[in-house]
Amino acid sequence: MAPSPSLWWASQTEPVTPRPSLTHHVDVDVAIVGGGFTGLWTARELLRRDPTLQICVLEKEVCGFGASGRNGGWASGLFPMSHEAVIARYGEDRFHHQRHVLQSAVGELGAALAADDIDAHFVHGGTLTFARNTAQRARLQGEVSRARELGIEPPDLEWLEGDALKAHGTLNGALGANFSPHCARIEPVRAVRGLSDAVEALGATIYEQTTVTRIVGGTSRRRPEVVTVGATVHATFVVRATEGFTPTLPAQRRTVVPLYSLMIATEPIARDFWDDVGFDHAETFADDRHLVIYGQRTADDRIAFGGRGAPYHFGSVVEQRFDTNEAVFRKLDETLHELFPSLEAAVTHRWGGPLAMPRDHSPFVRVDFASGLAAAGGYTGDGVVLSHVSATALADLLVSRDTDTAFTRLPFVHHEGRRWEFEPFRWLGINAGLGLAGWADRAEEHGRTSRASALLRRLVD
Repeated sequence: MAPSPSLWWASQTEPVTPRPSLTHHVDVDVAIVGGGFTGLWTARELLRRDPTLQICVLEKEVCGFGASGRNGGWASGLFPMSHEAVIARYGEDRFHHQRHVLQSAVGELGAALAADDIDAHFVHGGTLTFARNTAQRARLQGEVSRARELGIEPPDLEWLEGDALKAHGTLNGALGANFSPHCARIEPVRAVRGLSDAVEALGATIYEQTTVTRIVGGTSRRRPEVVTVGATVHATFVVRATEGFTPTLPAQRRTVVPLYSLMIATEPIARDFWDDVGFDHAETFADDRHLVIYGQRTADDRIAFGGRGAPYHFGSVVEQRFDTNEAVFRKLDETLHELFPSLEAAVTHRWGGPLAMPRDHSPFVRVDFASGLAAAGGYTGDGVVLSHVSATALADLLVSRDTDTAFTRLPFVHHEGRRWEFEPFRWLGINAGLGLAGWADRAEEHGRTSRASALLRRLVD
C-alpha cells in the first residue's frame, strides 16, 4: 500500500517496501530524525564532506512519507518572507546574499539529483504568478517596481503580458503575470526515494517504521540521545528534521504549527488543450490571491494543483484524517476549472498533508554545540530547495565548524524565532487569518479593495 494517495506515490512503478526498523541500541556520529528532504540531504552533504562518518536516519513511516512526498513539485528560489520583511530584519546586503544563494540553489539541486542518477523529471522552466483582477495586477506590478529599486533586474523578475506571456502560458482572465526563471518542476517522490537510495549507497543507515518519542540533549558527561519505541541511539550530534510533524514531539508543540495544504491531479490531458494554454517548458504557475494556490504541468501532461484553505486544528494536532477535506477538494476543482474553462479531464487523485509554519515565517537552521542538538525546517511550503540549502549549511557547521561559508552566512542560520502563542490564541489567530484571506480574495474578484487585506497584513505581522 502506498504511504499516501498522492499522484506521486501512485506513479511509482516499484512497491514501497519499508526498510528494517531500529531494534537495538546504536552509537553513531550523527543521528538524523526525519527521512524527508531535510534529513536525507543533510546525510548526503555530511558524507560528501567526511565519508568516514557513521550516520543513521530514523523515519517513523518510510522516507518521503511527509511533505517531501506530497508537495506541489516546485523547486523554487522562493523564501516565505517578503523582500521588505527580510531587509527590515537583516539589512539589504544580507537580503541580496540570501537571494543569490537561493536562486543559484535551484540549478544546484538539479545538478545534485543528476549526479546521483535520480530522474525526478527536473525541468528548470521558471514560474508564473498571474494577475487575474486589478488588485492582483497592482500588487504584482508594485512588486516589480520595488525589485527594480533594490537592483533586481530582468530576467530575475519581470512583468509579462500579451504575446510575451503567451510564449510561456496563460490562464483564463489573465491580465499579465510576473515571471521568475528561478523555479523548476520536479516529481517529489522520485526525488526523495532516489535520494534515500543514494544516501544508503554513501554509507548511511536508514531505519524506517521507527517512531522517535524523545530527543535528549547531551551534557559534559553524556552524549545526546534519541529514544525510539524499540531502542535508543547515542550520537555526537542529533539533527531534528521533522518539519510539519515537529509538534508531535515533546516540548515542540509551539515551535511550528502544522498547516494543511491539499492537492488534486487530473488524468493525462490531450495535446490540443496544451497547445492552447501553453506551459511547454514546465513553468509552474499560481495567481496572486491571498489564499495560496499552486500548479504544475506534469511529465505525463496532467495538472497537479494545490492550495491552502484547510483549517488549522486546535492544539497543533497532526492526524491522518486531516489529509483529506472534501470542501477544500471541491474548491480546488472549481478553481482549476475557473483557471482552465476548456479543461475536460477528470480529477483522478486527491491528497494532502501538513507543512510547518514558524511564528515569524522564517525558516531556521540551528546548531547547539553544547548539547549536540541541531534542527532545520520551518519552510512554510517552500522546502524543496530550502531543505537542500539548509542541509548544506548544517553540513558546513557540523563537519568543519565553518561559520563563514555562503550557506552559514544566510540570515536564517542560527535564527531563533518566537514560539507560537498558547491555545486558544493560535487557533483563533490562524483560522481568523484563513478567513480574512478568503474574504479579501472574494472582494477582489468583484473589483473591490477589501479592508481584509490590511487586516490580514496586520495579523501576519
